Amino acid sequence: MIPKIALWVLMGLGIIATLMFFLGGNEETGLMVVDEELAIPSFTNMFLAWNYILVALVCIVTLGVVVWDFVNTYKVSPKRAIRSLIVVVGFIALIIVCWLLGSPDKIDILGYEGHDNEGAMARLSDACMYLTYILMIATVVALVWGVIYTKNKK
Repeated sequence: MIPKIALWVLMGLGIIATLMFFLGGNEETGLMVVDEELAIPSFTNMFLAWNYILVALVCIVTLGVVVWDFVNTYKVSPKRAIRSLIVVVGFIALIIVCWLLGSPDKIDILGYEGHDNEGAMARLSDACMYLTYILMIATVVALVWGVIYTKNKK
């Protein structure tokens, strides 16, 4: 019952945050970009914070499930548990490789004067893009392989 209530609460808060972002109006001062003033939604920071909270929750829950599954599997079959741990270690290695591929050089963004577009944040942005591309390709390959494997098995 508690997971169901938590799911509904998170979904409700997400809907409210999204509606506030899109329907909450704009700040009085806009952003000047190439001689044109762009409107900034009033609840941008709140919306970004909500997304950061959701990403953190997903990471925490995912790690919790992996640890829980590893412990339960290790009790029954240590060899199978170690095999599942190899997948997790491989994913961590992929994240590290993507981080190393990222560039700390400054990203030029029109109208932005802050320092969040260089150094570690720029490298993190690149790493996330590389990781997204790799995981999307892996998903497509897994889907195609699954269809081929299923048809050949019949």
